Amino acid sequence: MFGVGLELQYRSARRRGARWPGWYLWRAALLFVEGALHYVLIFEFDVLMSYAVTSVIVAYLIGRSDRAVRGWIIGCAAVHALAMTLGTAALLASNDSMSGPGSALFTDGTYLEQVGERLTGFAVYRLEALFIIPMSIAMFLIGSRLRRAGVFEADARGRRLRNRLMVAGLGVALPLNLLTTLGGGQWFLIDRYVLPPVVALGLLGLITTVVLGRTAAPGPLRVGITAVGRTALSGYVAQNLLAAILCYGWGFGLAARLDEYRPWWPIGLWAVLCATLMPLATWWLRRFTRGPLELAWHWAYQAPQRRT
Repeated sequence: MFGVGLELQYRSARRRGARWPGWYLWRAALLFVEGALHYVLIFEFDVLMSYAVTSVIVAYLIGRSDRAVRGWIIGCAAVHALAMTLGTAALLASNDSMSGPGSALFTDGTYLEQVGERLTGFAVYRLEALFIIPMSIAMFLIGSRLRRAGVFEADARGRRLRNRLMVAGLGVALPLNLLTTLGGGQWFLIDRYVLPPVVALGLLGLITTVVLGRTAAPGPLRVGITAVGRTALSGYVAQNLLAAILCYGWGFGLAARLDEYRPWWPIGLWAVLCATLMPLATWWLRRFTRGPLELAWHWAYQAPQRRT
């Protein structure tokens, strides 16, 4: 979806005759700062910082020829897949599994101790933000090209494309993702960094199909999904804040208390968070034009432009 948004902004700049990437680089800088604050204050595995860096790279690629973009997609996806395959082979050969650094701190430590750990362990925790960049470049460019291919259109071509995404993502990748989740820590890299991007493509097809449903009046599900999409940044930060309160030791400590019920209880928690945030997003947008973080971000984005 970041790639889709980037494509829309690129097309808008082209229509207005504006220089590209131009002010988009300021947007990326703001996203990086917001990601840094999110990382320090809430969640050690923030993705916004990585997405900010990726968006700058993709901003210079998005206007290139389809052949060039296809080459970047294939190349980045191949590099990522090879790295994850070699890493998984090493984990299987050593019969080892991956776990986050300082895990005891996040079940027993205080909030300020966790903030301090994120600051002192910045190099370790931010490794993920670096090695997912090839995958992110591929996904951003795929999102851009899917937008051009008509994935959001209500015509027959759009339906065929969405159906293919749902088959690949939900019919093939999702069952495999469940197997890797149950397969143990040795499959962590495949479980987290290879199959979920394909599942995300299936969700893109499914959610777009729901939103484009033919009912005369949108039902609660369509309204909720649309509201979450319009407040995506606020929703991302809010879900991590709520999950931190519920799961970390300084909050309700559910991660430690319900550890024996993995992987099923996180799925239940995800459903609860969805059921909470969708109505909240709908309620908020009845009163404001953007989500709370989106309002602050929009003000910060426009502030320097008003002085030029």
